[in-house]
Amino acid sequence: MQARSQVLDRVLVLEMVRVTEAAAIAASALVGRGDEKAADAAAVEAMRAALNELYMDGTVVIGEGERDEAPMLFIGEKVGSAPGKGPRIDIALDPLEGTTITAKAGPNALAVLAIAEEGCLLNAPDVYMDKIAVGPGYPPGVIDLEKSPTENVAAVAAAKGVKPSDIIACVLDRPRHEKLIAELRACGCGIMLIDDGDVAGVIATTDPDTTIDIYLGQGGAPEGVLAAAALRCAGGQFQGRLLFRNEDERSRARKWGITDLDKIYDLSELARGDCIFAATGVTDGSLLEGVKRRGKVMTTESVVMRASSGTVRWVKGEHRID
Repeated sequence: MQARSQVLDRVLVLEMVRVTEAAAIAASALVGRGDEKAADAAAVEAMRAALNELYMDGTVVIGEGERDEAPMLFIGEKVGSAPGKGPRIDIALDPLEGTTITAKAGPNALAVLAIAEEGCLLNAPDVYMDKIAVGPGYPPGVIDLEKSPTENVAAVAAAKGVKPSDIIACVLDRPRHEKLIAELRACGCGIMLIDDGDVAGVIATTDPDTTIDIYLGQGGAPEGVLAAAALRCAGGQFQGRLLFRNEDERSRARKWGITDLDKIYDLSELARGDCIFAATGVTDGSLLEGVKRRGKVMTTESVVMRASSGTVRWVKGEHRID
């Protein structure tokens, strides 16, 4: 079991839920309104305000982009009420994972956050990442990015004692995944296509009720770090490899300290040491219920996990409206 961090003990687990709740509630006012930017801005502002109430010396290492691209919660921004005094914490966040989902009132929009001690979260640039993930219960090394999707599905099926046709894969519904989808169907694998929200897609592999066995495909690298932090807490395996479309993206990676551009990262390299992951549903999904308003009460559903204890807590919240 991962050693418990005394630094993270000073930032209470449930305080992380309060942060994601604030972002989810703010974004929920824009569900179905067709305005992605407004929904994202509301979530960002609320999450930043909640983070700044916590006693910590926090640094955003995965955020809304670089400083010249984002007005707040940008990479490198300092948050917390005790700069230079409180525990030094690295933060990976996505105040609204699924902006398009929220604008269209679709499923699985989340407010997500992961924290770890300083230097324990990969400072991933905003590029694509090739990802593969499974939940807990499999032998080490059951998945391998160096192998084909067909080989990975066969390995997972063998470990479960079933046929490849009994495996369900989760894949983002994108044109870039046309060949991947064709190969998976050719080997008989079932596919659950999702419109957005690959953090939720990866986490779904840990919950048997979702029926998802494996996650495959390309998505955002920052979301890969968040998903890896969740799997460190809930159990599972994950591999990711950064993908670069041009020299500008390679330069940005080097700027953030990444020297081996072809490296395949596993869980322990994306999110090291003790870490805490929290998520609150914005819209209803396979993982969490979305924000509901009933008269003068708003309800939320959240999950918060910790790597050192392996604890997963499901939190129902009621928030009274003045």
